[in-house]
Amino acid sequence: MAGRAGVSVATVSRVLTGNYPVSVTTRNRVMRAVRQLDYVVNAHARALQVGTSGTIAFVLEDITGPSFAEAAAGVEEEAVRYGRICVVCATHGSEERQMAVIDLMRAQGAEAVILIGGSRNEAATKQRLTGYAHSLASSGSRLVLCGRPPFDASQPVSVVDYDNEAGAFAATSHLLSQGHRRILFVGGSDGQSTAEERRRGYVRGLSSFGIDPDPELQIDADFSREAGRRAIRQASERGVEFTAVFAVTDVTAAGVMRELRCLGLSVPGDVSLVGYDDVPLADDMTPRLTTVRVPYRELGAAAVRAAMDLNGDSRREPSHVVLGTHLVIRESVAPPRS
Repeated sequence: MAGRAGVSVATVSRVLTGNYPVSVTTRNRVMRAVRQLDYVVNAHARALQVGTSGTIAFVLEDITGPSFAEAAAGVEEEAVRYGRICVVCATHGSEERQMAVIDLMRAQGAEAVILIGGSRNEAATKQRLTGYAHSLASSGSRLVLCGRPPFDASQPVSVVDYDNEAGAFAATSHLLSQGHRRILFVGGSDGQSTAEERRRGYVRGLSSFGIDPDPELQIDADFSREAGRRAIRQASERGVEFTAVFAVTDVTAAGVMRELRCLGLSVPGDVSLVGYDDVPLADDMTPRLTTVRVPYRELGAAAVRAAMDLNGDSRREPSHVVLGTHLVIRESVAPPRS
């Protein structure tokens, strides 16, 4: 194999075990030779040599969510570049299931566990994550929080996040610049970090235009389509007046749009609408949805890089990477009718 790749045997070993940095060009040459020769690393021998199973675990709440599916693709693609296997595990919102998955991955020698999605901003949650981090670190593994805010720089945790609040600020500001002043915010509940950050961006956007946030225009909802429908029904039953809606996710926005139509209202003729995430659904809606683009695939890839860059070196400080978001303007926003 070394002859086929044009490198030394030691370099091949470094690429396959990941225990020493090599250039991207060299790694690609070796991996090309691996594919050409149909070479398979003996997993048991490798585990004994480097103390890991060559596995990266990607832990998420719901495997069917389009944004997390995109992140999972990024994790899988980047794991392959490092010669690792990606294992995807769903918790279905269960803390017990999450703990069981992390314990199992630690026992099996996973090189990293990546947790994606918002979390509760509670002391118990932070304490639990700290426990996970130290448990994994003690076995030569590491914890990476993906799309979650950091909680303590002294802990052995890498963080790959995106600018959630800035995206919500941009979406709200866009509606305000079109002349909307009664903007209904649909989403956010019970201290969930992702929803809270998006709500903060919404509030900051209003404040930048000299508008006091109106609690009547903020309806708690989860990230589902049905939650969007319920929120619009609730606002209608209460007689809440609004000319635009900022939905916490694109999926929620799809439910909002459907319920508005059930009420005989058009988008954007009667009500403008923005979402968040820019999943494929957003571009398929009619009208096409204006939304905030989150680079979920890059988020997943960056999480793998954050894990592999430590490469078992406990002396190196875990990283904190923040990716940008941006507004994608399509057809679902127009100035309010006078």
